[in-house]
Amino acid sequence: MALTVDDLERHLNGVPADDKTHVLPRLLAAATAHIERLLGFALDDADEFPNGTPADLEQAVLQLAADWYENREASIVGVSAQAIPFGVREIVNEYRRYTFGADDGE
Repeated sequence: MALTVDDLERHLNGVPADDKTHVLPRLLAAATAHIERLLGFALDDADEFPNGTPADLEQAVLQLAADWYENREASIVGVSAQAIPFGVREIVNEYRRYTFGADDGE
């Protein structure tokens, strides 16, 4: 995956320099790892994405990292809350592979 801290900063319409150095790299790494866990494989997996990471999955990473940047606490009193930003799960679910039951080789 080719997303950089600069991509996230542009998505956020700019941030303080200290956040770019200390906060954004951690958020981008965490959002990427979270999306990869939801998918069950890495975003840079060439077998899954021979033509590179799809743009909508990169957008899901940016949306999730931006949401975590803007909402740094688990909940905020007086506003509606949702666990993951609208659209992120829907994007991931389009690429996720589902398996049911044990594969016992039969």
